[in-house]
Amino acid sequence: MEWIIVSLASLLAGFVDAIVGGGGLILVPALFATFPTAPPATMLGTNKSGSIWGTAIATWQYSRRVEMRWQSLLPAAAAGFAGAFAGAWTVTVVPVDFLRRLLPFILLAVLLYTLARKDLGKHHAPRFEGGMETRVACLIGLTIGFYDGFFGPGTGSFFVFLFVRLLGYDFLNASASAKLLNLATNVAALILFTAKGQVWWHFALPLAVANVLGSVLGTHMAMKHGTGFVRGIFIFVVGALILKTGYDGFLR
Repeated sequence: MEWIIVSLASLLAGFVDAIVGGGGLILVPALFATFPTAPPATMLGTNKSGSIWGTAIATWQYSRRVEMRWQSLLPAAAAGFAGAFAGAWTVTVVPVDFLRRLLPFILLAVLLYTLARKDLGKHHAPRFEGGMETRVACLIGLTIGFYDGFFGPGTGSFFVFLFVRLLGYDFLNASASAKLLNLATNVAALILFTAKGQVWWHFALPLAVANVLGSVLGTHMAMKHGTGFVRGIFIFVVGALILKTGYDGFLR
């Protein structure tokens, strides 16, 4: 029964994550609820061991049908990888309680801005070319990568929002680009969790298979329905993140 529950959660997480990020909002709570006595680090590591494959498949699927700006995105992914490592190290020496309480307000600002700007992310009109785009993309990768290693919730949504707001991408292209950077930060996290022995590998395979299936379906839906659909899912996921992080920060 435990395998069935977490596999179904991984399937749904892969679906949501492939569209706009935020799959951890589904799978991580499911793991904690199913294994309430397990160490938190082990649950987070096990989550990464399954979700990383869905993210990889989504990145590959998007790259076949969306024009990826590789000259900017590959350096940005490397910056995200480095940022995630730095963030993971920082969390061992700096408490995260202040960020736990601040995060709901940051997400609320993102949601309100997106709702107020009806045209935000509807049209793909990159603002920069060449080196300037690479520098901005690397700054996004480094900053959100550090956040992912340090704390984590909403990483995919932050990537999408910043690609839309700063680089001028539409939501579909932003989601495709975010997948590559999120893959890099997840690889960094999984390496660290593995090195510390915080992964239940006997759950990794069913979680990975379910996550990939969900990812394939989610990517298909995003490509079929386009930017408006991705924007709607983005608003829903950010709203859910506000409720979840608000509860964690102030009520739990």
